[in-house]
Amino acid sequence: MITAFTTVRQRVLALLGALSMYRLVLFSLLALAALAEVLSFFGLVSPTPLALVVSFAVLAVVISAVDAAAQRVLRLPWRIESSLVTALILLFVLQPGADLPSLGGLALAGALASISKYVIAWRGRHILNPAAFGAAVVTITGLGTFSSWWVGTPALFVPVALLGLIVLWRTEKVRIVLVFLLVAIVVALLRQYVQLSQGGLPFDLATALSFALMQSPYLFLGAFMLSEPLTLPPRRWQQFSVAALVGVLAGWPILIGGITLGQERSLLIGNLLAFAFAVRGSVRLTLEKREFITPTVQELTFRTRSRLRFLPGQYLELDVPHRRPDARGTRREFSIVSAPGDLPTLRIAYKDGDQKHPSSYKRALAAAQPGATLAVTGTWGDFLLPRSQAPVLMVAAGIGVTPFVSQLRQLQLAGETRDVVLVYVASEPAELAFRDELAATGARVVVFTREEPADLPAHWTWARGVRLDAAELDRYVPDIAARHAFISGPPRLIADLAPALQKAHSLTTDAFAGY
Repeated sequence: MITAFTTVRQRVLALLGALSMYRLVLFSLLALAALAEVLSFFGLVSPTPLALVVSFAVLAVVISAVDAAAQRVLRLPWRIESSLVTALILLFVLQPGADLPSLGGLALAGALASISKYVIAWRGRHILNPAAFGAAVVTITGLGTFSSWWVGTPALFVPVALLGLIVLWRTEKVRIVLVFLLVAIVVALLRQYVQLSQGGLPFDLATALSFALMQSPYLFLGAFMLSEPLTLPPRRWQQFSVAALVGVLAGWPILIGGITLGQERSLLIGNLLAFAFAVRGSVRLTLEKREFITPTVQELTFRTRSRLRFLPGQYLELDVPHRRPDARGTRREFSIVSAPGDLPTLRIAYKDGDQKHPSSYKRALAAAQPGATLAVTGTWGDFLLPRSQAPVLMVAAGIGVTPFVSQLRQLQLAGETRDVVLVYVASEPAELAFRDELAATGARVVVFTREEPADLPAHWTWARGVRLDAAELDRYVPDIAARHAFISGPPRLIADLAPALQKAHSLTTDAFAGY
C-alpha cells in the first residue's frame, strides 16, 4: 500500500514539475479568481463582479508598484509573480469593494504587504507572510476594509480543495496542511460545543463539521498561505509544530485586548515560531569554477560569503535572476554535493543534457561565469540518514547520487564507519558521476549500467547489465529487509523503482523535477 502510494505520488510530481511552485501557485489563484468572477454573476459568492475586478486591479497595481520601487532601490530583480500572488491572496482574504473607502483600505493593505517583504525581513528573507500582515493591519485598525475570508464558501470549496491539492502535491506539503486542517477543525468543533453547552443549546456534529469544512477559511489558509515555503522552517517536525499551533489559534480565536488571534493573525504567530526554529536568510555564493564531471553532468563549486547551515542530504534553493524567465521562474532546488565539513566550499551538480529546449533558468545558470554572485534562499529537507547505526541502502538514479555523496563524504570526514550499500543506476559507465569521491568513502557500491565499467574499485560490483528490479535487488542486497532504504532521482524513475524496495525496513524518497 505504501509503495503504491509512493509510485502514484512520484508520477504526479513528475507531471507537475513542468512548472515552478511559484508559477503553479500564481496560475492556481488566477483560475480560482476567474471562477469566482463567474460565480459572482449568479450570486454564489458574496462580492459583486465589479467589486472583484476593481479590487484586484487596485491590489495588483499598488503591490506591483511598491515591489518595483523597493526592488529598484535594493537592486533586486523585479518579480511580477510574487506581486500578483500577494494581490490574489489579499483579494480572497479581504472584503472586496468598489467604493473609495474600500479601495483605499485595499490599497493600504497591499502596500503594507509589499513593504513587509523588505522591512520585516532577516538577511533578505521576509519573516511574516506578506498578505497576512497587510490584512491583519487594516483589519485591526479598521482602515477602509477588513478580512472577511469570503473565499470560505460552499461554492468555492471544491475548486479550492482541488487547486490547493495540486499546489501542495507540487510543494510536498500535503501532510503539513492536513495536520493544520485536522487540528483547526477539531478545535473549532470543540469551541462550538463548549459555547453551545454554556448557552444550553444542542450541538449538531454533522452541521458543525460541514460548516468547519465548507464555510470556513481553513482550507484556503492552509493550502495557499501556511504552505508558503519562505516562511516555513526547514525540518518536517518543525513544520508540523507550526501547523499545529496555527490550527489551534485559527480554530479557537483568542481575544486579547479586543483583538482576536484568529485566521491571518494565527498565521503570523506561526510565522514567528517558524522564525524562532530556524533563523534563515539569503546567503550569497561566489562561483569559483564549473566543470563537466560526466558528458552530461556539470558540477558548480562555490565559496560561501556568509554562514550557511545544512545537514547531509538536504537541498538548497538557488536563485538565478535573469530576463524573461519562462514559466518555471528564477529559482530551483539542488541537492548539496559537498558535506557540511567542506564549508566554506559548497558544491552542487545538475544534468545538462537537453540542449534543444533548455529552460530559461538552465540557460542563465550555464551563462554564469566564475566570480558571479548568486543567492541561496534557503536549505530544506528531511532526506537524512537515521541517527542509529542501522544498516542503510542507498539507491541513486543518475544525478540523484548527489545527496548520497554529501552523506558519505560527511561520514568519511567524521571518521564514522557505517554499513552502507549504494545501488547506482546510470545509462552508461561514463555517466557514473563522483566515482573517485565515492570510492574514497569505502562504501560498497553495486552498479547498474548496460555496459561494464572499466577499472571498478575493489568494493564495487557490476550488475552485469541487468535492469534493476526486485529480483536483482534481492540478489545483490539480500538483507534489504533489515535496511533503511533511501532512493533519489527523477520522479518517474523513483516510481518505477519503488516496488523493488517494498521489502525494506523503511523507504524515504527524494525527487528531482528537472531544470
